[in-house]
Amino acid sequence: MTRTGPEPRYDRRAASRVLAGLARPGLGAAPVPPPARRVEYTCTALSSEPGSHLTLSQRLYLERFMRPCRADQVTSATHRIAWTDSDGIPNTGHVRSGGLGAIVPIAMRETVLSLWHALDADTALAQRMSTLGPREQAVLEGTTTDHEPHEIFRVGIEAAGRALAQHALLARWTPYRSPAEFAVGMRDSGIYSAVATRWFWELQASSYRRGMIAVTLTTQPDGTVRYSADTVATLRAMKDMTIEDAHRVMRRATNVEGLSVAEAIAKYHDELDLISRQYALLPPGTRPACLAAMPHQLDGAHYSILPLVIDRFTDLFVRIADQVTAVEVAAETGSETGELAPEDHVFYVPDMTCKHCVRTIGGVLDAMGIGVGDIDLVSKRVVAEFRSPRNRHRAFEALRDSGYNPTLITPAPATTETAV
Repeated sequence: MTRTGPEPRYDRRAASRVLAGLARPGLGAAPVPPPARRVEYTCTALSSEPGSHLTLSQRLYLERFMRPCRADQVTSATHRIAWTDSDGIPNTGHVRSGGLGAIVPIAMRETVLSLWHALDADTALAQRMSTLGPREQAVLEGTTTDHEPHEIFRVGIEAAGRALAQHALLARWTPYRSPAEFAVGMRDSGIYSAVATRWFWELQASSYRRGMIAVTLTTQPDGTVRYSADTVATLRAMKDMTIEDAHRVMRRATNVEGLSVAEAIAKYHDELDLISRQYALLPPGTRPACLAAMPHQLDGAHYSILPLVIDRFTDLFVRIADQVTAVEVAAETGSETGELAPEDHVFYVPDMTCKHCVRTIGGVLDAMGIGVGDIDLVSKRVVAEFRSPRNRHRAFEALRDSGYNPTLITPAPATTETAV
């Protein structure tokens, strides 16, 4: 999208209405699930710190970004899995012993891909997006992290998948005993709405990548589940602290240093980041709302995007989970000694999911003096100028501390068994 009209304008409700207007006639063509598949995955136990149920990366993130959440309020995965999806892209996910197993993150990814492909195939939606006026473009550019409506919808679909897989770490404490039951239960319990209104974006994305969740679920008499009162209070406190941190940086830049808002964002990009920047621009006393969850009156009817996405996601996940067979295989290991061949400068980051991830990964490598040739968000492929195997090993450790799971080896592709 090339902006030639008004300057970017920060307005969350206006941005939400633009997106709702695009989605209202239909968001994506009819999704086509992939054929029944046998998916091979590798499984690695997470190493927690002595005397703790958290890994080093989880503890560091908790202490730095999840104040005032306590370690005892966090549930951690026990294992990390890796596999290749039906588009040939490597992925990682987390599971917990005694839970629903690898099928949830694997089927979740296939559901996301199917909905993405349906989004790409919706020519009517593409036409509507192409006719957005300068004012609508300006409000999206000024408000959203991904300015293109197509990318915003893609990220929203993926966020729904992350929420499902992350809450599956709590499945053993719910009444749901299969992936399908769990997905339907999450939808009927309104958990996605709770994530949209009570979490903030970076908490959900970063804690998901680290295999942790700061939530306790309580079962209701009707069989649904809800966040506990303690969870609601803690999530609100974390969100309020994030907003205040963003406002503090902006106040210092504009009131003390005399910078304009645009200059402040440019100068303090690392502190405000792509996500907190949205909160830094909130008027004081305003509580942010998820753009997809905001209700609107369109064509005389009440409408919001979130229920539409969640209904489609859940129905498709139930179908796909029944068609996928997940099989654990032994993991191959790469050598960290010897010389680096040209292809050894290529690696994958399966949990790289948005432009924020691209910037973070590039920043970690740049801070270590490692040149970055290319970072491709779609294929999860990164090309970096490692000086030695040891240099690469240290870079991978730094990326893991940032919540990512780089890999040199792509897991074996899934195989088709029968047609759906």
